[in-house]
Amino acid sequence: MEPAYFTRYEQLHMQRDALGILEVRLHTRGGPCLFGPRTHEHMVDAFYDISRDADTRVMILTGTGESWIAAFDETQATEKDDFTVPKNWDRVYWEGKKVLQNLLDIDVPVIAAVNGPALVHSEYILTCDAVLAADTAVFQDLPHLAFGLVPGDGVHVLWPHVLGPVRGRYFLATQQKIGAEEALRLGVVNEVLAPEALMPRARALATQLAALPTLTLRYMRVATSQRLKEMVVREVGHGLALQGLSGAALGNPGPDPRAEDVRK
Repeated sequence: MEPAYFTRYEQLHMQRDALGILEVRLHTRGGPCLFGPRTHEHMVDAFYDISRDADTRVMILTGTGESWIAAFDETQATEKDDFTVPKNWDRVYWEGKKVLQNLLDIDVPVIAAVNGPALVHSEYILTCDAVLAADTAVFQDLPHLAFGLVPGDGVHVLWPHVLGPVRGRYFLATQQKIGAEEALRLGVVNEVLAPEALMPRARALATQLAALPTLTLRYMRVATSQRLKEMVVREVGHGLALQGLSGAALGNPGPDPRAEDVRK
């Protein structure tokens, strides 16, 4: 019998086989995942529920159709999602910390199967233990600078960690796009496959891992994710605070700092 949480989140489709391999597929109304405020909320709670379920032995995280997350769902936005209002940012501040913490608290191997462009919240992929990418995948941090926001929700921690500090800062500051083959060369992904081969390979790797002893599976993830957990707890809250301040400035810009030194 499936747990109740499998059908609780409309943005995430979940199914688990007899080996304990849980597939989590991001989607919006059955099509490619379009990111929005409710998507964020659902992921926080869904990853928490997954982390508490001892019947899962390996998790595969993937998208739907031809993209991982590459665009936004404008239909989700309400007045409470106007993040230029500081009081509205408190929810995002909390969710932004918890979504990465909850992902890293999933104490079994997590495989990312990146089925296409990952332009929004690509940092989620970097919390995974294995990253497989279709040859159509592209990695970018699109939204932050496009919306005039500090990239401080975890991309500023995980991308420089993976790419190195110089490449990572450049990636964020220029909205650089990194294709699948370059991502393989840079150590962002482990394997690049044809789109039709992506999920079969992810399932084969998950099956290989699922055969390991239970405590080995769980403690391997615990051991290898500890450094990431420490970085996320130490640095993401600060980054989100700065991101929120930059958002508040959009709603009440005051003097243009390019025209004068506002510190005087």
